[in-house]
Amino acid sequence: MEIILLERIEKLGGIGDVVNVKNGFARNYLLPNNKALRANDTNRKLFEANRAKIESDNAERRGEAEVRSKDIDGKQIVLIRQASNTGQLYGSVSVRDIIDALVEDGVEGVTKSMVELERPIKALGVVDVKVKLHPEVAVTVGVNVARSPDEAEMQSQGIDVIAAMFEEEQAEAVATALEPDSEDEFEDATAPSELAAEEAPAAGEDEEGEKE
Repeated sequence: MEIILLERIEKLGGIGDVVNVKNGFARNYLLPNNKALRANDTNRKLFEANRAKIESDNAERRGEAEVRSKDIDGKQIVLIRQASNTGQLYGSVSVRDIIDALVEDGVEGVTKSMVELERPIKALGVVDVKVKLHPEVAVTVGVNVARSPDEAEMQSQGIDVIAAMFEEEQAEAVATALEPDSEDEFEDATAPSELAAEEAPAAGEDEEGEKE
């Protein structure tokens, strides 16, 4: 289907561009969300008659988004979740979870369509998520998924908590393996003296031998 874009669409074009898209994409997303018009003679004339206002309104929304972006770009939100020792979550983190966390952090006005999350987050760690405040203004939000506030702090410093935990367990295992058994150590320490006592001749026998 041939359409006229009413706003910038990534990988398609900018305001006023006439492009071809799949019918389903146009009917299910672009047209119902007022992001485009069918490219027929009537709509071409309608667009040109309102082009100045469309561009002016877009510039105003872009300016507002740019102002908001300064307080959001680079922000890191923390989500505490249960997870296995391998770092896999018992569940997942969705777009709704991210929006709720942003609201708790004082960020209003972010909708589901603005958050670009290809698939739910299913493991511990810090994931950079793009948030499009406007078709021409995008920010990045860090989603820090951890099992506790302490682990979240470690992850914010770039520490892989699962790897760190594994290394600690390995170190403890090695230390345990190298630690001597106290009973064996005691037996080894006493064995030579006992043996010497058994092999040494009695005092009387020495004296008799000397006398003879």
